[in-house]
Amino acid sequence: MGSKNISISDAAYNRLKKFKRKNESFTDVINRLTNNASLLNLKGTLTNDETNSILKNIEESRKMSRKKHIASDGELKQ
Repeated sequence: MGSKNISISDAAYNRLKKFKRKNESFTDVINRLTNNASLLNLKGTLTNDETNSILKNIEESRKMSRKKHIASDGELKQ
């Protein structure tokens, strides 16, 4: 892999340095910050059981939230 030298202002360097993690190079920082990650990249990372468990927990949370809204004034708020 080749390398390039770039010139940046002191202010830009200081902002970039704030994002730098321990044992991370500035190349690593720039790559991490400019990755353009998408949730679609996560497709296939969960098993069907994990997915079903997450969906079940979401639905249960929604049901509990609805019950709290109903209990507060007797009407379901949408």
